[in-house]
Amino acid sequence: MKLAGYSLAISLTPIGSNVVKNSCRFSVGICRRNLCSSRFFSAHAQKEQSRDKTGVVAKYYLPPWFSVAPMMDWTDNHYRTLARLISKHAWLYTEMIAAETIVHQKDNLDRFLAYSPDQHPIVLQIGGSNMESLAKATELANAYCYDEINLNCGCPSPKVAGHGCFGVSLMLDPKFVAEAMSAIATNTNLPVSVKCRIGVDDHDSYNELCDFIYKVSSLSPTKHFIIHSRKALLNGISPAENRSIPPLKYEYFYGLLRDFPDLTFTINGGITSVDEVNAGREAGAHGVMVGRAAYNNPWQILGHVDTAIYGMPSCGLTRRQVLEKYLVYGDSVLGKYGRKPAVRDIVKYAHFSMKGSYFILRVRRLEPLLNLFHSEPGNGLWKRKADAAFRNCTTINSFFEETLVAIPDSVLDSPVAEPPLGREDLFANIQNLLPPPYRTREKAAICA
Repeated sequence: MKLAGYSLAISLTPIGSNVVKNSCRFSVGICRRNLCSSRFFSAHAQKEQSRDKTGVVAKYYLPPWFSVAPMMDWTDNHYRTLARLISKHAWLYTEMIAAETIVHQKDNLDRFLAYSPDQHPIVLQIGGSNMESLAKATELANAYCYDEINLNCGCPSPKVAGHGCFGVSLMLDPKFVAEAMSAIATNTNLPVSVKCRIGVDDHDSYNELCDFIYKVSSLSPTKHFIIHSRKALLNGISPAENRSIPPLKYEYFYGLLRDFPDLTFTINGGITSVDEVNAGREAGAHGVMVGRAAYNNPWQILGHVDTAIYGMPSCGLTRRQVLEKYLVYGDSVLGKYGRKPAVRDIVKYAHFSMKGSYFILRVRRLEPLLNLFHSEPGNGLWKRKADAAFRNCTTINSFFEETLVAIPDSVLDSPVAEPPLGREDLFANIQNLLPPPYRTREKAAICA
């Protein structure tokens, strides 16, 4: 047995029980007001807690200098629980949830919107192109007390962006995005933001990007934009290829900082280490968002966020202690919705089935928990044992009992090691690459 302390007295039960949810609804004005009062890009870190006249403890969070990107099928409740155990200050995003799903599942919202209170600060990302659904979804989400609402204007998946549906296709209609953001903001007191690309297909000039930013920010309350510094190609390449084939143009992002000094911008795309996060911020970015690197190597990336980016103490946990806490969470939610989530869902591991003479991948190979030992001794054996354990393990406890024998105690009990080196000079020459300034005459034409 590799773990001890299974009866840890921690609260990792998702927000969404009738008691918690009804309490939140009763005090939603207080909840929303307190969260919104933490304008998260203030010059100084907010105090962690304060007490208002009602005696309700209000939470305040450090600015989102580092955030984990919303990723479909990846940043679900299970991954976010693991991430928060490793970093106390990283901002977490949900995977994109379609507004129509929230509206149509209004009697089953816990399954889509519930999360443990430990996950704060947390941002709900929604997607959609129906104004009424976006407004209603926002209203329904208020009961869950997220810290911000974000609209997806960057997903290039054909299922999302195809046929002018939503996602990155919305960048082609900035007037609609502005109206949608106004509708969202009208139905919540939370800050609102947009995540987008730098362009779509042939609409990829810097001026077109500025037109989008200017119109959305001028015609709605949106003042925070997360910019994935690649354009999207909607025809002929896959979503995975859209993360690598279109070139990164960080100069567009830093051009926005110059041309829109009253707005807040978070940079995203191709940033894979804490060194690069700090380099991006030193070059002027208000915040940096990291996606797959934080998923594929959570211990080495998230494990350094609190100290190297926020200058705060680390979580102080070893991997053994993280797993002990995750075990409590995992077994508490196992089978919460009938057969789901199963052990395989909580560990988020792929499985294969046989059809004829072919193996068919039923679930993409997603390994947030198994990636905890990325590049460590025993990692390969740990994953092989996991393959076998999924056949007969019915609890997270039994899964760990069968698999963790592969990991040496020295790995389980060691603190976070030095972070992997990154490209500290990634943005060193960026000021010499900036595009020409956005022309004010075009701004006037947009507002006309």
